[in-house]
Amino acid sequence: MSDIHAISSDVAFSPAVKAIQSRKGSRDGYAEMEASGGFRTEIDQNLAALLAGANSFYLATASADGQPYIQHRGGPAGFIKILDKSTIAFADYAGNRQFITQGNLSENPKAYIFVMDYAHRRRVKLWGEARVVEDDPAMTRALMPQGYRARPEQVIVFKVEAWDTNCPQHIPQKFDAADVAAALGSRDARIAELEAELAALKGQPAPAAG
Repeated sequence: MSDIHAISSDVAFSPAVKAIQSRKGSRDGYAEMEASGGFRTEIDQNLAALLAGANSFYLATASADGQPYIQHRGGPAGFIKILDKSTIAFADYAGNRQFITQGNLSENPKAYIFVMDYAHRRRVKLWGEARVVEDDPAMTRALMPQGYRARPEQVIVFKVEAWDTNCPQHIPQKFDAADVAAALGSRDARIAELEAELAALKGQPAPAAG
């Protein structure tokens, strides 16, 4: 069962965190944020768009005694599905069969998702609780990206308790190889088009395609 927080950002700002914020001079600023309600708690259009375009994220869990674990999850854009204003889910593909995440969630449902958008230098943090669904083939089929070559083992449902974004400072800008290839293909096609137009103006045969 979720802990009851007076303010949504208390999910991250424990008394120990607030004490350090006070000692290092940032508590007043965060207190103003808390007075406005703290972190966001519902999936809005901006978050929905970011999640719909994501092809990768990191899922953090911890065992009952607090041992943390982070695992990467990936798939084609759109593999993260929004079920309602506070719930997301995704098909969990078969992997190395260590089942650390599932074991952790069986005794401690608290979980955390970290999404990086390197191309636009954005990152988002989601706190909540997660559960594994193993016995719902219809849900698994509905969440499985069409045509994706992976074997779904189960489903993970994540209930969002709070979420927040970070500034882009220090995020390196990186692009997916497929996006780079598409951009280079468009460039090469445009170059060939311009070369053909130039050759026509000069009355010369168009250069052969490379």
